[in-house]
Amino acid sequence: MDTCVSNPLRQCSPDELRRRTSAKWRVHPADVLPMWIAEMDVPLAAPVAEALHEAVAAGDTGYAMGDAYVEALDGFAGRHWGWRVRPERAAIVPDVMAGVVEVLKLITSPGDAVVVNSPVYPPFYQFVAHMGRRVVEAPLTAEGRLDMDTLAAAFRTGGDGGPGANGGEDGGRVAAYLLCSPHNPTGTVHTAQELAAVTELAAGSGVRVVADEIHAPLVLPGARHIPYLTVPGTERAFSVLSASKAWNLAGLKAAMTVAGAESSGELARMPEEVSHGPSHLGVIGHVAALRHGDAWLEALLAGLDENRRLLADLLKEHLPEVGYRSHEGTFLAWLDCRALGLGDDPAAAFLERGRVALIPGPAFGTGGAGHARLNLATSPENLEEAVRRMASAV
Repeated sequence: MDTCVSNPLRQCSPDELRRRTSAKWRVHPADVLPMWIAEMDVPLAAPVAEALHEAVAAGDTGYAMGDAYVEALDGFAGRHWGWRVRPERAAIVPDVMAGVVEVLKLITSPGDAVVVNSPVYPPFYQFVAHMGRRVVEAPLTAEGRLDMDTLAAAFRTGGDGGPGANGGEDGGRVAAYLLCSPHNPTGTVHTAQELAAVTELAAGSGVRVVADEIHAPLVLPGARHIPYLTVPGTERAFSVLSASKAWNLAGLKAAMTVAGAESSGELARMPEEVSHGPSHLGVIGHVAALRHGDAWLEALLAGLDENRRLLADLLKEHLPEVGYRSHEGTFLAWLDCRALGLGDDPAAAFLERGRVALIPGPAFGTGGAGHARLNLATSPENLEEAVRRMASAV
């Protein structure tokens, strides 16, 4: 495979992107610049495209089976994080949120509380509430870091929850903590010390930790991802990972749930039919990415690093009132627009007046009002145009 790959964010023309039929390019009218949903403006990594073309040419479009995914994930985790993913502690699932739901079904009961760190990925609220569990918020600090005192209080007492919580009623124990690592939308990459403190708190409170690590490969220069299950004391925890975000494979369904050393028995009780959900082509694509996509990922991360520095410069020039803390992971930027006087949902003004689509901050729960999430996994030219449009809306 090639070891030299050019920046994937510079390879798709506007016309090519507009021909795409996925959500990013079809939800809004053609005059809107889409910077919202977590799809990247990149071509497929060559190893992924080759693997999929070979499968289609061979008619290899049946049902997924075998251990190829966990073996590929084990290889990637070993190269990048020094972590071994053992097949006997892993189970394939359709996608990360489906994996989270299935794990929560194993370790919680209806009425139990699940703690989340707001502002956080909106489906955390939606999926947990739809399961009949309560959402309890433990907000991040003003700097976007985990607040151990707030987390400890949430573990002890529960609370009123946020969007999607079951009326804030105290219907059961605090049973689980859904950790977003790296964190969406702030881009925070949790440190080893923070994760160790989380583990100690959870153990002392009898709370089970489930880590959503979908953005784990997307950690930018200056930070390092610590897989949660490598932290001492996480034997009763779970992690859910996927190649989908790092290689732009959301339409190719597949993910992996991994159990701590003392949780494999619980994972073995996951219904067998859950393993029917991943797409065979999804598994093929994800395996190719994890095995052969390192060079492409390295080029992507360099491009994202350039874009986060460009975004800081553009905001300083055109929208100096907007607060932006350079994110450490993901390809998402969390923008504090409260000083612009656009109300709780500045994304609405950016869309209506500037014709640029961002994700509204209030959807992320407490701490989201007055904010918006911007996807900067695009060309520098698109990023420049987006900020100019946002400035025109003020």
